[in-house]
Amino acid sequence: MPTDLDSVFLLVRKEIDIAAPQAVVWDSMLDQIGPGATMGDGSPMPLKLEPWPGGRYFRDLGNNAGHLWAHVQVIKPPALLELHGPLMMSYAAISHVQYRLTPEGRGTRLTLTHRAMGEISPEHRDGVQKGWQHFLNRIRDRAQR
Repeated sequence: MPTDLDSVFLLVRKEIDIAAPQAVVWDSMLDQIGPGATMGDGSPMPLKLEPWPGGRYFRDLGNNAGHLWAHVQVIKPPALLELHGPLMMSYAAISHVQYRLTPEGRGTRLTLTHRAMGEISPEHRDGVQKGWQHFLNRIRDRAQR
């Protein structure tokens, strides 16, 4: 059992500027979060997002198997999406992830904030930094195409 606060809390905040309008970035974000999701090596990760308050966000493994990652806490297209749940952590942990899209000139700034608490494994603590950067880069690449 963790004994210090730093071992039970996680905070990741990343920003990326995207040369595309806010609505295009929103659609690209929903695609990357959901059916177009990929892992760091480029292989598909079958995720589904129900884009409404209370909607599920889950990994669909087929045949009614899968992993509930979160529920939609807040959705305000095309500016804000908040998810609340364990995400990729199948143990005693809870996360809140916020995607905020802000128009910046002709482009959009996407700010991702991930807060978590619980028995967060060292692998997840290290992996989320690279994983979130991969997600943001994929959103940027989709939106700028």
